[in-house]
Amino acid sequence: MGRGKYYGWWRQAGEAMEAAFYQENWAARIAYALGLQGQLHLDRRDFYLPLAKGFTCKLAFISDLHAGPLTDYRLIEQAFAAIAAFEPDVILFGGDYVSLHARHMQHLAGPLGLLDPATPKFAVMGNHDLWLDDEHIANCLQDAGVQVLVNQNRRLPAPFEAISICGTDEPGVGMPDAEQTFAGAGDVRLLLMHSPLGLRHVARHDFAIAFCGHTHGGQIATPGGMPLVLPPGSGERRYAQGLFPLPGQRLLLTSRGIGMSDLPIRLFAPSEVHLCHLHSVHDGIEL
Repeated sequence: MGRGKYYGWWRQAGEAMEAAFYQENWAARIAYALGLQGQLHLDRRDFYLPLAKGFTCKLAFISDLHAGPLTDYRLIEQAFAAIAAFEPDVILFGGDYVSLHARHMQHLAGPLGLLDPATPKFAVMGNHDLWLDDEHIANCLQDAGVQVLVNQNRRLPAPFEAISICGTDEPGVGMPDAEQTFAGAGDVRLLLMHSPLGLRHVARHDFAIAFCGHTHGGQIATPGGMPLVLPPGSGERRYAQGLFPLPGQRLLLTSRGIGMSDLPIRLFAPSEVHLCHLHSVHDGIEL
């Protein structure tokens, strides 16, 4: 068991029952074959940051893989193949890599192997990771060349060194420390956190864009995309999915993620990978 808070006997018992019922991935395979796990959506966006004129950087963001008996592995492979085809300069991972047992990290070895080993990769932990075995999960990610950030920041290598990736601990069941997360970071900060709930911890801090997941966009939503139920620890409902302006010219991007928990289906909340181009705000401005 990991270091996450609020993983009581009732939740452990419930997940043990889920694991026994869904073993061998039978439900995920059937749901995928019937189209109940949805089609992968590629969310493409352009962001303009206070960087030197001519700056451009390709960034991929993926969250909530939930490898395990509820998510068909073909969906995960499609997501990683899309990232590899994008040829990003940096890749961010938003947490919840597995469901029900940490051993399911073995199923991410192949997809992670599709990514260019030279590409800088950064990750934060999700609530499921902290409940199961965050040490094992972090070791698996690090073995795949992914730097796991726990209230830490790292500058990107040249020619992108003007940007710092700031990763805070899981805001609902972990120990987030905003002061430590941003300490020594550069002027242009990209914040990586598992859930929109993390906004409560970083309200007084400067960053350009915050990337998070956790909500699954409700996983089951109305035909218009309104989530019916959000998982605990999601923060404000208005931040359930999409791009949002925040005070201080900051932005929040909340991903619906890839995988599933509790039920092996998605309805009107398709999985998504975010493929972003970061540009200089000064490009195209005549002085």
